[in-house]
Amino acid sequence: MSELPLPDAFTLSPIGVIESDYPDKFGIPRQPGLAPAARASLVLAPPFDDPLAVRGLEAFSHLWLTFVFHESPERWTPLVRPPRLGGNAKVGVFASRSTHRPNRLGLSLVELLAIDTRRGVRLALAGADLVSGTPVLDIKPYLPWAESRPEARAGFAPEAPPQLAVAFSAEAAAALAERPDGDSLRELISQLLAQDPRPAYRKGAEARTYGVRLRDVDVRFRAVAAGEETRMEVVAIVAA
Repeated sequence: MSELPLPDAFTLSPIGVIESDYPDKFGIPRQPGLAPAARASLVLAPPFDDPLAVRGLEAFSHLWLTFVFHESPERWTPLVRPPRLGGNAKVGVFASRSTHRPNRLGLSLVELLAIDTRRGVRLALAGADLVSGTPVLDIKPYLPWAESRPEARAGFAPEAPPQLAVAFSAEAAAALAERPDGDSLRELISQLLAQDPRPAYRKGAEARTYGVRLRDVDVRFRAVAAGEETRMEVVAIVAA
């Protein structure tokens, strides 16, 4: 053990809060960028909502957000069950991206679409994997020349998760056709369900119907066997 003194604690103040397409945790992609159709806003809070604080940020296309998994319990354990390992095998918490961490800190790479400084500061983002209400602690520009390492080893998650086919029932398609945001919502639903958001231990086709909240609707879906493959079927889209 190090003989250097360890500070008792640090006090961190959120600089803003996320407003996103995800009102609930269930169904959120497990990594940023997997659902590029997802839209979010980071609304800075006083005194950090000074437009001077984001001067020059428009020159960057992507940002690192440091945030708090505020809906996760404060308790933590040294071993966790990553979904990529089927939800059964355990690894050390520091060898994972689990939300159940000692300080509940998260790091997300998002695309910056626009900056609105007309009333405070609001950053428009794409590809975020953050539930609405997430407190953000810091923003840093992404530097591809320093932070992109294609040759890096990725342990038990060497590549992006496989994508499943997604189909829409006639009822669900009709509900989308009636919405002004129907096209973008359909794209978001497709990107999200293609990753199979069900709990890892329930993979495969089953009769159960799930519901995931997106924007202002409840998207009800199920897994359907298609030969040796499984596809996701949207059975209904109803007001949340």
